Order: sequence, then structure tokens, then C-alpha cells
Amino acid sequence: MKKTILELKTFLILWATQSLSQLGSAMTGFALTLWLYQKTGSALQTALLSICSYAPYVLLSIFAGTLSDRWDKKKTMLACDTFAACCTLGVLILLKTDALRPGHLYILNALTGLMNTVQQPSSEVAMTLITPKEYYQKTSGLTSFSNSLVTILNPVLATAVFAFGGMDGVIVCDLLSFLLAFVVLALFIRIPQQKPKEARGSSILRESQAGLQYLKENGMILNLILFLAGVNLVASAFDAVLPALILPRETGGETVLGMVTSCAGIATLIGSVIVTLLPAPKNRIRVIYLTMLFSLSTENYLLALTQSPLLWCLGQLLGWTVVPIMGASLNVILRSTIPVEMQGRVYACRNTLQFFTIPIGFFLGGLLVDECCEPIMARGIPWLTRLFGTGKGSGAAMMMFLLGIAGTLICLYFGKKLEKYHFEEHV
Repeated sequence: MKKTILELKTFLILWATQSLSQLGSAMTGFALTLWLYQKTGSALQTALLSICSYAPYVLLSIFAGTLSDRWDKKKTMLACDTFAACCTLGVLILLKTDALRPGHLYILNALTGLMNTVQQPSSEVAMTLITPKEYYQKTSGLTSFSNSLVTILNPVLATAVFAFGGMDGVIVCDLLSFLLAFVVLALFIRIPQQKPKEARGSSILRESQAGLQYLKENGMILNLILFLAGVNLVASAFDAVLPALILPRETGGETVLGMVTSCAGIATLIGSVIVTLLPAPKNRIRVIYLTMLFSLSTENYLLALTQSPLLWCLGQLLGWTVVPIMGASLNVILRSTIPVEMQGRVYACRNTLQFFTIPIGFFLGGLLVDECCEPIMARGIPWLTRLFGTGKGSGAAMMMFLLGIAGTLICLYFGKKLEKYHFEEHV
């Protein structure tokens, strides 16, 4: 154990401080989501926050990955995080001057998303460079563990801090966590540098195409990415629908939404511990699609067909426990298969292909609830009201049910395609 800690010292320090900064950002995001839904009452307008964050991420990731491979990883992370913190400071200034409007949040989220587009591939490659190969699964489990804690704690802490210090207090906590992470990365973390193989003077477009060409020539990774793009379509629509399902219900509200959201974090926390302790599975590809089949074919139906907070929480626990198990296997496949000098470009292409469905999912989820499912449920059709209830929120329940069907079909389709591939793991 002592040897493991020493060999992972750099990773553990960077992981802990970056996770704390992530918690601060998530608290601000949760508080602003509540603020916007209270202002507008619209699932679509609330979902636009996430759409604006992901749109630049999806559109520009391919080119950002090339820049990430060219640039110093540490300096890139510091610069991008600083810009994102300035956007958060902008929200605070607008709040203090009573000038904050939904449009401001959309613009600031788009700018933050632009910075994440460059920062994320740099961060992933940096984690690869500071982690010995034999610890890939354990560090993936630790990353899932911290993500779980963020999901658990951010609604609870955001609500508590908001009650005592208002939105100002939440944002100050966010900025303090950023400052700590910035200082530690700047002064105490050394990230080895890797030079890309391309000749000097090679164009950004040409290097970006190299990432796409790699995926084209590696059908296993490409099909995994396309499968997860389908999963992300359903999952992002789920995220858009969840506030519209819980906030207006008699059994729901802000506290219940925070509780249900925290259960997703508790579940991923449990899954992260399982991943850290488990030996490597024999077939990582099968693990990936079977865990997603279980997740999408349980959680959506439980939330759609019940109005009990207890069962909503159970749905989150069942759906999210297996996500870290999937994530660890995917992480090992990508890190072990893709040459490190190309990981920035390939990860960036992966981001575009795997995550382009997220803004689409948020948009469709919010739009279909507001314009289709809620109006249908308002007609009071007996067999539908028996399934999904009545009043505002019943349309969101109907949408959840449809997402469950879509998710199940996606997993079954890609599961058949992925069965022909086999991943050889070498440690």
C-alpha cells in the first residue's frame, strides 16, 4: 500500500485538488439551474444551460485536441481553468448589480464550454503521463469515486451555503476551490511532456485528421464511441427532464431533487469502490454494453412509473452504480490502445463523436416535455394518467418512459455489433 501511494503521489495530489475545484463548479451549476427554473418554469430554457456548455465542446474538440498535443499540458490546464473562473466571477458581478438574466448565463456557459474543450483532452493526457500503466484501473476507480462525491455533495452543500450566504456564498466557495487547485498545479505538479510525431510545420487541420483516421482504422474503438454517443443522447435527455419531473410534483420540490441527484452520486461512489477492488474483467467490451443495458432499462422506468421519492432514489441507485464499472473498462481500453503521443487528438475526436449527442439530447428532452408530452398529458387520457399521473410533471414522466425504451433498444443494437471485437490487455 505504501509503495502504491508513493508511485501515485503526483496523481493523488492533482486528483484531489482538481476534484475539489470540480465540486465548487458543480455547486454553482446546481444553484444556477434552480435559479433559472424558478425564473422561467421551462424545461427547455433550463436545458439550454447545458446545451450552451456542450455546443462549443462538440464543435471544436477535434481542433482542440491537436492544440492540446502541441501545447504544454500544464500551462493549458492553468490558462483554461483561469478563464472559466473569470466567467464565474462575471456571474457574481451580474448578481451583485441585479443585472443577471438567462441570456447572460447562456453566453458565460458557452465561454466556459469553450475552455473545457481545450482543457479536457490536456487533462486526460496529463493523467496518463503521470500514472503508471498498472494503475490505470485503480486510478479510473478513484476518478469515478471523486465524481461520485461531487454528485453527492454538490446539491447538499449548494443548498446549505445558499441558505446562509445566498448565491454569492456559493460562487465564493467555487472561486476559493479554484484558487487552491491553481496554486497546487502551478507550484507542485510536474507533468512530463510528449512531442507529437508529426513534422514541424504540420497544419492543425492535417493533425486533426490524423485523429479521425486513427478511429477510422480502429473499428473497436469507433463502435464503442458510437455506442456511447447513443447512451449519451438518452442520458442527457434524462438530465433535461429530471427537474421538470420532480420540481412541480406534490411529492417533489427542490429538496427532493437534491436528494435524488445525491443518490446518483452515492451509487457511483459504491460503483467506484467496487471498481477499485475488483480484478480486471475477462471481457471489458461486454462489461461496457451490459452495464449500460442494465442502467438504462431500470432507472428510466422506475422514475417514469412512480411518484414516490423513495422509488426515484432507488432508480438512481440502480442506474448509476454500474456506470463507474463501465467507465473503468472504457478508460483502460482507450489508454492501453491509443499511442500516448496521439491521445490528445484521438480523445478530442472521441469527444466530438461521443458527446455531440449531449446538446441534442438536452434540447430534445426539454422541447418534447414542454411542447409534446405535457400537452398530451393535459388532455387527461385515462390510460396515460394511470401510468404517469396528472398535473405538471406527468408529461416529464411520459418522456422518461420513452427514454427507457430508446435506451434499451440502443444497447441491444450495439451489443450485437460489439460482440465481434476482443480487447487484449497487457500490463
